[in-house]
Amino acid sequence: MMRRLPFEVREAVVQVCGKAFWLKDPFRAFFVSAGVPPDLYDRFADSSKYKIARHILSELDGMGEEGWLIQRRLITELCKLRDVPDQTVPDRDAALRALRWLKELAQAQKVFVEETRTEGEQKVLEVRRRQAAVAARAQKMDDLRRIYAQMVTSQEDPQERGYGLEDLLAELFEVHEIAYRRPYRTATEQIDGHFEFRGFDYLVEARWRKDQPTVGELGGFKMKVDKKISSTRGLFVSMAGFRPDMVVEFTSGVTSSIILMDGQDLSLILEGHVSLVDALDLKIQKAAQEGIIYFPLIRRFDAS
Repeated sequence: MMRRLPFEVREAVVQVCGKAFWLKDPFRAFFVSAGVPPDLYDRFADSSKYKIARHILSELDGMGEEGWLIQRRLITELCKLRDVPDQTVPDRDAALRALRWLKELAQAQKVFVEETRTEGEQKVLEVRRRQAAVAARAQKMDDLRRIYAQMVTSQEDPQERGYGLEDLLAELFEVHEIAYRRPYRTATEQIDGHFEFRGFDYLVEARWRKDQPTVGELGGFKMKVDKKISSTRGLFVSMAGFRPDMVVEFTSGVTSSIILMDGQDLSLILEGHVSLVDALDLKIQKAAQEGIIYFPLIRRFDAS
């Protein structure tokens, strides 16, 4: 007779889910591949990963032996992991410690599911898992395109639309599996976002205003960047774009540690004409090799 999971095992599962996963698309795919009904996961999809795990374990409890079996399948799949499933997690060591603790508890409590899948079934399961992750990413990009279209036509307060842009950028980076820190404050500054890319740290300035940035505003952001460690760069996103003459004036006679992105660039990325990774690579290449910090992505298509 199968029984409910002991409290310490449940809590160990929750800790692994919260620490070993970072992006929610592969997190959802992992749960579904272990037998969790997709509609059950989706009921709690907007919560944190810790809360998602707790809610799902609780709901599975209420399903009796069927739910308890799914719980054990989930634990079995987690315990098969030899490394963190998501390399973008902020603290890999903490994630590995959580995994080791779960494995010790699961072995001591004998809550594994006996392995009955053939090698062929395992391959099918892995294909389905990848397909689920791809489908989830595609759905998320559709959602972001819809949100962006609503923002473009909305008449809401400019400050609120600016906050919406910050959220949109954070989710866009997460979909492309680039670890992203949402807006935060230091003792003296407001930072709209932060991400790591190709070995460099990038601070983000996100603006959705009617007017284009001035030389002084670009200089103020550059100062924020330059005060950080030398491997720090900046990405300035202005939906209104940038005046070419202003950019020339800003870069005249000085080195620049920032690159620029405008609303048209963002539209091309959201519409799938270019990936965020390729867009960043191109802008960084132009800035590093030619000193061009403002390279509109549309020029890539004009040249092709």
